[in-house]
Amino acid sequence: MSSAFICGCAATVLTSDEQALFADARPWGLILFQRNIVSPQQVQALVAAFRAAVGDDDAPVLVDQEGGRVQRLGPPLWPSYPPARSFGALYHGDKLAGLNAVRQVARLIADDLHALGITANCLPVLDVPQPGSHPVIGDRAYADMPESVALLAQAAIVGLMDGGVLPVIKHIPGHGRAMSDSHHELPVVDASLAELRASDFVPFAAHAAQPMAMTAHIVYRSIDPKTPATLSRRVLDMVRGDIGFGGLIMTDDLSMKALTGSIAERASRALEAGCDMLLHCNGDFTEMVEVAETAGPLAGQALARAERARRSRRAPQPFDREQALIAMNQLMGEPA
Repeated sequence: MSSAFICGCAATVLTSDEQALFADARPWGLILFQRNIVSPQQVQALVAAFRAAVGDDDAPVLVDQEGGRVQRLGPPLWPSYPPARSFGALYHGDKLAGLNAVRQVARLIADDLHALGITANCLPVLDVPQPGSHPVIGDRAYADMPESVALLAQAAIVGLMDGGVLPVIKHIPGHGRAMSDSHHELPVVDASLAELRASDFVPFAAHAAQPMAMTAHIVYRSIDPKTPATLSRRVLDMVRGDIGFGGLIMTDDLSMKALTGSIAERASRALEAGCDMLLHCNGDFTEMVEVAETAGPLAGQALARAERARRSRRAPQPFDREQALIAMNQLMGEPA
């Protein structure tokens, strides 16, 4: 039985301690970062080693491969992909071209990931930036209008799914109003519930049927004046109710500085609030042990959602990579 957490690892190969922990605790998945990536062959070997350790030859492996500033696999071994906002700019002038470009790039990214054994991408970003908000989202967002964000995100989801890679929508219920970076401090959003429903929630409600979502470490004062969404039963009940999201809810990284308390306390509070899956990214072994000891086995609705997410991944569709690269460059106005 898998445990209700997704772990990182420290380097490009698993240490003996990591192998032993993973064999014992059986985390549901692994998430990779630049520190874990040297070459395609090395990533394939790392993925295989993780799956061997947990005893599951299809255990989920995730990455943040958005393009732009957030791209764990990059040149010279993998293409440099445009940030989300460039698709929004294209969409503003030519809706069909913008949607085609998003889908083509997501399909190319999925092709990169599938070849490595990576089965889920923490994309698309459904956040709707507001004037004056912190640039941590910035050009990672497709557009400033929620309806445009929802449509462009749908094209990205199609591209990923056609390539055999699951999407993880983020950061539910919306990071676009944050005036600070939750990697470093806790953002507080003062918008009314009516404002959130009219803007921030819209793209997430449009994608309420997606298999997985990642939370935002943000306080929404109109819903829960003191507690960040990841740890708030009130906010997560609204995600399930108002937004209607029925898939697997995973935390954003528990080691981020927006959260306080020990890693075990953060993990326990997230599960009590209604998160299905804990995410711990930094590869710190002592913290991983705390998460593993707190997570417990996947069970009940969380297990059902996790299994439903895994079943929703399908085999890649036929794909001509060279033609897709040419089409992407043409759509983005770059040389073929």
